[in-house]
Amino acid sequence: MSSNAKQPEAEFQDTPHDREELGFATRTIHHGFDPAAFSNAVQPPVFLTSTYGFASVAANEAEAALGGRLYAREHNPTTEILERRLANIEGAEAGLVVASGMAAFGALTLSLLSQGDELIVHRTLYSNTVAMVEQALPRFGIKVVPVDLAEPANLDAAITERTRLVYFETPVNPLSAVLDIAAITERAHAHGVQVAVDSTFASPALQRPIEHGADIVLHSLTKYINGHGDALSGALLGDAETLHKLHETGLRYITGAAISPLASFLILRGLKTLTLRMERHSASALAVARMLEEHPAVAWVSYPFLDSHPGHAIARKQMSNGSGMLAFGLHAGFEGARRMMDRLGLITRAVSLGDADSLICHPASLTRARQPIRKDAHMVEGVGEDLIRLSVGLENQEDVIADLRQAIEAS
Repeated sequence: MSSNAKQPEAEFQDTPHDREELGFATRTIHHGFDPAAFSNAVQPPVFLTSTYGFASVAANEAEAALGGRLYAREHNPTTEILERRLANIEGAEAGLVVASGMAAFGALTLSLLSQGDELIVHRTLYSNTVAMVEQALPRFGIKVVPVDLAEPANLDAAITERTRLVYFETPVNPLSAVLDIAAITERAHAHGVQVAVDSTFASPALQRPIEHGADIVLHSLTKYINGHGDALSGALLGDAETLHKLHETGLRYITGAAISPLASFLILRGLKTLTLRMERHSASALAVARMLEEHPAVAWVSYPFLDSHPGHAIARKQMSNGSGMLAFGLHAGFEGARRMMDRLGLITRAVSLGDADSLICHPASLTRARQPIRKDAHMVEGVGEDLIRLSVGLENQEDVIADLRQAIEAS
């Protein structure tokens, strides 16, 4: 094989920055990239190429035989740096980065499940994941079994000889409920079933499900890992064998959902400040949650690091901090939520989460708005019409609190 064909392999040999004894924040900045291999550029270059050339036919054949770089849907140097770095900080052997969080879920399920297989999911999931498991997967003969995984023992009755995967989020979108990763995984593994955890609400800075027994971790990189609201992406992280299958089937020919190299660059940039951002998000969200809990107009608050949270002990066990996500409801219910949100001056009314900006949404209003064009639109189980989801950003916490307070009291 020519030197040209060997070059990608040489770029990704271990670097001085890849030592495991380095701290988490250091690895978010340095792991998987050696400037010396890229003309000493301090920032990873953006490789805007759709294909790769070769010095000879033999070199092309050799690269193909080794599964190397032929086409940019499957391989891109910028994206590969991101995959290596994410796998490292998550404690995984390998990673796959794709175009969105939903692309990651699609690649996961359509690569690992076949007709006749069964997938167990927690009864509450992100709304578009709900659409996938209710509408898309059954079309392909995959049975989806919703289970209340807040009680891990419920798995024992739900798992059958056809169960191939257990999937859940923690913290759960949009309730900020917390599920016990270790307890669920222990029961699933006792039946020989793999476990995949969506850890988007926490990020690897606060929670690493593989350390608690999970096999695969999913992230919407759009959220906290990128952190700036300017790029879409998703990631799957786990053992090398499973990730190879997800790459060679899910990305290569099932979804083809390749991420833009520029998006990979933006997420690498955002990743460098993840530790600092999650500390700030968490501190501010806890202060906001405490204010809301004490306010007479607020009926309930769900935030993992509040002592009143039902999953507080589990959150303390598997998370190093509470993240920036919380949910709450007003005594005034559905209409009160709408009035309060319209009076906000600083916090942005928007979907998504994990941005530097504080973002707030009212799922029940969105669901009602969608129903004329999406007849199947409905609230996910456990989500009431009063629920307000708040992603606390990086503003001064007293400004966020003041905006919420005036909006609640004026309504």
